[in-house]
Amino acid sequence: MVRLTIADGIAEIVLDAPYRLNAVDEQALKDLSMAYDAAADGVRDGTVRALVLRGEGRAFCAGRNLGSIEPGSDDAFGFLAAALTPLLRKMAAFPAPTFAAAQGACLGVGLGLLMATDVVYVASDAKIGSPFANLGLILDSGGHWLFTERLGPHRALDLMYTGDLMSGAEAVAGGLFSRAVPAGELLTLTRAKAARAAGGPLQALVASKQLVGRIRDERLGLWQAISAENDAQGILGASEDYREGLEAFREKRAPRFGV
Repeated sequence: MVRLTIADGIAEIVLDAPYRLNAVDEQALKDLSMAYDAAADGVRDGTVRALVLRGEGRAFCAGRNLGSIEPGSDDAFGFLAAALTPLLRKMAAFPAPTFAAAQGACLGVGLGLLMATDVVYVASDAKIGSPFANLGLILDSGGHWLFTERLGPHRALDLMYTGDLMSGAEAVAGGLFSRAVPAGELLTLTRAKAARAAGGPLQALVASKQLVGRIRDERLGLWQAISAENDAQGILGASEDYREGLEAFREKRAPRFGV
């Protein structure tokens, strides 16, 4: 269900159940968690400097695998609170830049996996939204926050009430994700962007990741954010990456970070 490969500084994690549109169950979440742990070990030993998450086949992830669930005995709270939320937190805290390539269905848990990723590129014709009213459930995995924060309450409830799906292009236009491209270009673009980040100053990129997370979650004001930037810059000023970057600037050459 989940594959991990590491090459050229990039960990690539693949949801590999295309026959069910990469819908996930508790075992898949455990496998994903283990893959992220192994990739994080790679960051610590220097073999991983960026991560790509993608789904095999015509969908990124259609959400939770509902095929084997019995409504009377299903522990939805346990699945979400005990299995999914810790995974999303782990993904969001990954100690290097993360990228996702999302095509086809990106629903429910699939939407949550994208939200927990730093940079998300979507196929222009991807399908994103909240079809949960048809099941007597609500959008989960952080979807209420994402839609309300980015689209506003009226558009968020419109999508939730009607079950209408947005295209990837519409989702990017609404500010949900980073960029929409034709499906045939999606993986090439994502891998290229991840490779560029993998060649960058890892400590500085992670510092920006953490600061953006604080601005989002703690609602830092301008002067609080500037203070946090000053603190981070003070630490980075003593780093090997800064020394290399400055030397490369003076020598008019490309910097070689992490070498």
